[in-house]
Amino acid sequence: MQSWYSIFPKSPWLSIYAWAIFCLLPFFFIFRSSSPIEIAVGISLILLFFLSYRFSFKSKSGLVYMWLSFEMVINIAMTLLFGYVYLSIFTASFIGNIRSTVGFFIMYGLHIFFTIGAIATGFFIEIELFLPQFHFILISVIGTVLLPFNLYYRNKRENLEGQLEYARERISELIIVEERERIARDLHDTLGQKLSLIGLKSDLAGKLVTRNPEKAIRELQDIRQTASIALKEVRELVTDMRATKLTDELVRIRQILSAAEMDVTIEGEPVFTDIPTIAENVLSMCLKEAVTNVVKHSFGNSCRITFFQTPDEYVITVADNGIGITRSGETSAGSGLQGMRERLEFINGRLDIESGKGTVLKIRVPVILTHIMKR
Repeated sequence: MQSWYSIFPKSPWLSIYAWAIFCLLPFFFIFRSSSPIEIAVGISLILLFFLSYRFSFKSKSGLVYMWLSFEMVINIAMTLLFGYVYLSIFTASFIGNIRSTVGFFIMYGLHIFFTIGAIATGFFIEIELFLPQFHFILISVIGTVLLPFNLYYRNKRENLEGQLEYARERISELIIVEERERIARDLHDTLGQKLSLIGLKSDLAGKLVTRNPEKAIRELQDIRQTASIALKEVRELVTDMRATKLTDELVRIRQILSAAEMDVTIEGEPVFTDIPTIAENVLSMCLKEAVTNVVKHSFGNSCRITFFQTPDEYVITVADNGIGITRSGETSAGSGLQGMRERLEFINGRLDIESGKGTVLKIRVPVILTHIMKR
């Protein structure tokens, strides 16, 4: 429920007591008249004004402008009949609360025009009534001109502050979601790889138990070591993204391909010139995911990994001789390709896929951008 005092304009430089004076002051001007008819007309105009003012707060859309028009007419009548111009302050304060830019400027212009016009006419009709209060009239005109803008831009600023606060809350929520997705991708890329390696080595150990027990024992030892590494990496990922070197990742990749009984060929050196940590970390994650996909989905028996650097890009190529990749396989959630693309987009890199007799993945990261990030 709206409180009775909510009809008073909220202004930082005018208190509710000042507005109360503005409400009572017109009766002083009215009762100066000797004619009872004039007094009755004056009281009726004041009551109509505050009734219109009250309705203007409760109305919506076009009715607001109708009540404002009534207020302007009453303000003109009070100015010409009794020399009371101060009701224009009330109307000016309400105009400052209009949110529509077009509506604000139209009503603001009309109010200024009618107020100044009524005052100028009053000076010509009965100068003795207006001249003694000239200083107060001048202050009222200045207030009528400035108050709407003050309130309009204050409300606009509060509106923007509210939107900014909402945007901050949304950004905080999105940061949480992004962090969860990052952790999910990291767990998929690290833990998924290790579990795949454990599964391959377990199958291999199972085959070797009867044929070559000693080699089976070594594979079981590797499984234990891989499980320990996986546990360590998961703990690191919970706190922050772990910086991974390409040279270290290549050792694990060789283990995966060897356990999958796939031939591996390495061309070039996994050492890039002036590469920042974040770029090398992304490349390592993408390389690990690409090789995991080769083992899981290619059904091939060989994999070739190429490292090379151009003046513009760091490039890693992963090629296999498997069945190739279909369009549906490229976009499937389980393939890990989407996660690779998301990581590369973060540093303005890209993933190119060629499929025919086997699949070729080209992981590209621009040199210029990574140099900027490094600085």
